[in-house]
Amino acid sequence: MELTEKEKMIAGKLYFASDPELSADRKDARVKLRAINQETDKTKREAFVKEAFGGTKNHVYVEPSISFDYGYNIFVGENFYCNFHNVFLDICPITIGDNCMFGPNVQLYTASHPIEPVKRNSGLELGKPITIGDNVWIGGSAVIVPGVTLGDNVVVAAGAVVTKSFPDNVVLGGNPAQIIKTIEEEPKKDPLTEARKKIDQIDQELVGLLEKRMAAVSEVTAYKAQTKKAVLDVSREASVLQKIAEAVKDEAYRETIVETFKDIMKQSRNYQEGRLNKHD
Repeated sequence: MELTEKEKMIAGKLYFASDPELSADRKDARVKLRAINQETDKTKREAFVKEAFGGTKNHVYVEPSISFDYGYNIFVGENFYCNFHNVFLDICPITIGDNCMFGPNVQLYTASHPIEPVKRNSGLELGKPITIGDNVWIGGSAVIVPGVTLGDNVVVAAGAVVTKSFPDNVVLGGNPAQIIKTIEEEPKKDPLTEARKKIDQIDQELVGLLEKRMAAVSEVTAYKAQTKKAVLDVSREASVLQKIAEAVKDEAYRETIVETFKDIMKQSRNYQEGRLNKHD
């Protein structure tokens, strides 16, 4: 079965753009472009974009004005942001991943023409798809030519002309664009190290609270030295431990925390006894 001109176009084969079906599609695209570019309400404009594009996810934000050939060959991922005056020549699919940001005047060209003048003058055209990975930032006035694939986390400098494909985690710049630098991924945090950091921070807070507690214990010690009261007050300690147990919200920690306070109170008694023996 012979392919239609539209099928040839999307497949990247030579086709005639003057085909009636494609001419009608371009006319329909102009209507959709006017709706997008004239709409000032961002929610309504987002709805128009979703209707015009071949596929989007939940959140897509396009500033006016945008230009495209057909619209239905543009596929964008979640959290797509497109600044002013972007141009997408989408005779072949333009596929853009999640969390991508395009600066103003960014131009993506899937459209091309035959090099041979006879073919070119005949009206035959062709193209190649463009694929953009996740987390890609393309700077203002950058140009991406047919057939380019960019990996994840790529940054394209303003004004760059990208004529070939590049892998993940690189910064591109220049004409033709070259790798300026690689992007070092943040090292994954070790869960044990992170947990110990939390403990260290809490320990510092506990030291301050324990010092305040010992200051209060010193006041108790001074009182007992004057009144000749015994260091150990069994009913008092039992009452304190009961309150501690009731204050613990997570039952899994209750026994351990109560035992910890028993040790704290034991050390407080040792401190008191040492101070009182000095006074004797």
